Formats: sequence, C-alpha cells, structure tokens
Amino acid sequence: MNDSDTRQGLSRRRLLGVAGAGAAVAGVGATAGVLTGRASAPVTAAPAGADPAAAAVAFHGEHQAGIVTPAQDRMHFVAFDVTTSKRDELVGLLRDWTRAAERMTAGLEARENGAVGGVPEAPPADTGEALDLPASALTLTIGFGPSLFDSRFGLAALRPAALIDLPAFPGDDLDPKRCGGDICVQACANDPQVAVHAIRNLARIGFGKVAVRWSQLGFGRTSSTSRTQATPRNLFGFKDGTRNLKAEDTAALAQHVWVDAGTGPAWLVGGTYLVARRIRMHIEIWDRTSLAEQEAIVGRHKGSGAALGQLDEFDPVDLHVRGADGLPQVPDDAHVRLASPETLGGARILRRGYNFTDGSDGLGHLDAGLFFVCFNRDSRTQFVPMQQALAATDRMMEYIEHTGSAHFAVPPGTRPGGFWGETLFS
Repeated sequence: MNDSDTRQGLSRRRLLGVAGAGAAVAGVGATAGVLTGRASAPVTAAPAGADPAAAAVAFHGEHQAGIVTPAQDRMHFVAFDVTTSKRDELVGLLRDWTRAAERMTAGLEARENGAVGGVPEAPPADTGEALDLPASALTLTIGFGPSLFDSRFGLAALRPAALIDLPAFPGDDLDPKRCGGDICVQACANDPQVAVHAIRNLARIGFGKVAVRWSQLGFGRTSSTSRTQATPRNLFGFKDGTRNLKAEDTAALAQHVWVDAGTGPAWLVGGTYLVARRIRMHIEIWDRTSLAEQEAIVGRHKGSGAALGQLDEFDPVDLHVRGADGLPQVPDDAHVRLASPETLGGARILRRGYNFTDGSDGLGHLDAGLFFVCFNRDSRTQFVPMQQALAATDRMMEYIEHTGSAHFAVPPGTRPGGFWGETLFS
C-alpha cells in the first residue's frame, strides 16, 4: 500500500478489482463480498481522514439524487433514443440500469467483477477506467422525454399535461442534433472520469435498446444547491445563481420543484421536470465590453456579486432603488430584474447548470458557454414564462444564443429492489 492509499484508504473499486483478479487473501475477499452486498445501501460518509468530496451519495429515497444534492464539480449529461419497440425490453433495461446505477454511485463497478474478474475470452462487463477511483459523490438522475409517450410502449395516456414540447423562443438557434430525446441521464460527480464512466457503462448496457442522441460534458458548476456551498462563477465571470433555491429550503422546494398529487399524475408524485438548454456564450465579444456595461447587463457587481444598489452578494435585490440620476439602479432590461420572482409573479426554479467548452467553431471563436439545467414543478408556469421574458428584453441575449433544448419528466426516487420508472411502468 503506497502513501496515497495510507492517507485516503483503499477505494471500493480498487478493492473490488483486487478481489476480481483472484486475490488469495481471505480478508480482502470477505471485505469485497460485504461491499458487493451493500451496493444499494445508503453510503453517506467517506472513511475517516478521506476527502468528503469522494464520499458516496445515497441512491434510494423519496426523490432522485442529483437534484437537491449539493452540486458536484463535473457533469456528463446524455439523451437517448429508444431503439427497441418492445415494452418488456425497455423495462428490462431500466431494471439493469438501476442495478448498475446503485453499484456505481456506491463506488463499485457497473457489474460485479466487471473489469478484471470475468471470462478472459469475453469483453469485460465494466469498462474499468474508474477502478482506482472513489465514488466521488456520483449521482445519476433519469428523466423521460415527451417522445417516449407515443404509441410504442402504451404510455400515451400517461403523458403529463405539463410535459410539453418546449416552444420556440425568440433568438433560438437550435441544432436538432442537440435537442429532445426519449430518455435522459444526468451524471454529476466530483471527478470527471467517474461521471464519464457512469454514462459510458449505461450506454454500453443499453446497446441494442437505446442509442445516444446527444450528450454534453460540463465543468465548473454554475449554481449552488446548498447553503454550505459558495456561489460559483460562469464564463462571463459573474457569480451565478445567488438566489437559487437550496436543499435547506424544503417549503420552497415543495412549492416550486416537487410534483404533488394536485399538480401531476400519480406516477410522477415526488418527481419534477427537468429543462436542459445549451447556451453558447459569445465570450470574445463579451470580453471587449466595458465593466460598467457588463454590470448593467447582469444587474450585479462583478466582484462582490451584490445586486446593483446593494453591498453584499446576499443582500435582497431591490428593484425599486434609484440612483442620483433618478434611474433604477438595476436597469429595466437587466438579467437579474427579468429573471427575478418579483417580476415573474413569484415563480422560481432550481438551477443546476455547468460551464462547458467544446473546442472552437473553426473561425477562431471558442464554442463555450453554459449548459443550463433547471428543475421545476411545472415548466409551463415557471421556466417558459421566465425564458419568454428573457428572450424578449434581456440585454444579455446579444451575447448568447441557445443551441440545444430538451424537456423531461423526472420520476420520483427508487426504493431498494425497485427500478427507475417503476411507478410509470407498473
């Protein structure tokens, strides 16, 4: 055991890998068996002295993990098209995916002895790139798109009224190859390789039943979902999501995020709706814009994050305060004003986006921006009015364009022995 192992403890994946390789030490084998048996158990703490960011997040619960879970540093988001037309094959896949998700979020391989302990003449059941890595707070969150509720699987009558095809918004420049999907899976983790490993193995398990429609890698979270987290910055350099809903705001989450019996079908109670929007930022143009104009466009001070007219980041936004010139300190077309609950009749959303950089566009400009993800109880009355207001008047629209869009119904959490979407398919 090297110094790193001594400091951090032997990772679950490494331990399983040693056992799968046929280690003869009985103690190691017995421990591996215990870990395998606990793959679906709530693991919430890292070993003593280990980095808390490496700990596992409980998979089962009333709500899916990866929504109010403290936002991790990395994301891999994927949308799948279902290629099988057989309902039993789709349900079987959801069961297989759930078992694999239970294991991977607990820091294990997608399948027992998957990378090194299988039949040498057959491909490994796990791709192996995360063998030496801890769970890294991996969460996997699934959602079902409007297109899944067609005639293929007998789900048409179960499509929620709120699961709309998002309307076209002014200024959209959507690439059809980055839109829609029958099923989405959001993988968030504090290690990018853990997130990529999870999506890679789910796609592999789904071969012949689903095909990747589009995917997006994200780095650097652009919102905080817990009061324990500092507010991060987006690629425009501003603090993002200062007023975001937090995990601790349970009453507000019940009002704005979670579907209840009065707002959705029975199968979706405890779930929510996910909106994904790929927003390209024209950062070269932004970088040539004066600080004063940047702050007027956003409605906040770039350094402190405080709303214009305020001193501290978390000082309440006052949309009525005026300067010596008699004009509103927060301009009428500022992003903060247009996206505020005060302007939107009290509507709020839970943001969970990430920065992205996908190379260049061939013209010397970075293809970079914000992969916006939000959760709300009804996109028709929350996200859609917000985006319509922003698209119509927000000065920031001069510096961004929306190139991808998707909408998914996120079912409630799972119980031990259950599977993703069980309430829909049962």
